[in-house]
Amino acid sequence: MIRTTAGSAPGQNGRVSDAPAKGLILVVEDERPIADLVRLYLARDGFGVHVEHDGAAGLAAVRRMRPVACVLDIALPGMEGTEICRRMREDGDWTPVVFLTARDDEVDRILGLELGGDDYLTKPFSPRELVARVRALLRRAAGPPDGGRVRSVGPVTLDPARRLVTVEGAPLALTPTEFDLLGHLLGRPGRVFTREELLASVWGYASHAGTRTVDVHVAQVRAKLGAAAGVIRTVRGVGYTADA
Repeated sequence: MIRTTAGSAPGQNGRVSDAPAKGLILVVEDERPIADLVRLYLARDGFGVHVEHDGAAGLAAVRRMRPVACVLDIALPGMEGTEICRRMREDGDWTPVVFLTARDDEVDRILGLELGGDDYLTKPFSPRELVARVRALLRRAAGPPDGGRVRSVGPVTLDPARRLVTVEGAPLALTPTEFDLLGHLLGRPGRVFTREELLASVWGYASHAGTRTVDVHVAQVRAKLGAAAGVIRTVRGVGYTADA
């Protein structure tokens, strides 16, 4: 169930909707009324939309169509949305991913984030909020309009204009949200950010969404930083800071 006052768009199996001005969004959702409604709202906002209803077809569409973002239901026939995301990241595809889930289970949500997801919404959800989340992800992935300044802490250097992170000169693959989280911390070295502040600044929504999301992404960034993981320091009972 989705909270809305709008009617649903007619089903269009495998077809791309009109209004592709902002790029193509892939939606993989087996509940057709939900898929049609998500398509309707994304298309109204200027996106092209391609819908698939099972996991294997969704993964094939990702590889064939190269969308600007993916909206993946977790519980899909054939292959779960988390597995689609895992295979994308394994392929080196860092397209932003928003998960949809009917499971009110923190373990499932954390698993999705650990496998490279950028955000999630639990059903029932507002389709307007979904569109806002997708827009926010794409804005962050595009980088700042003025390019921003290069930021360095210890062996880690982040270039916002090029969306590039290096560790001692070697490039590091991060999801869009991981990149923005690291960039926010590196932007003010020594400044301690609470989890609520990071949620508001990086994800763009309030603390009721759950600060565990921040912890999971920090853990993922640290794992990828390897020997340089110490540049992100936990301040017990407060939050996180970047410190050489």
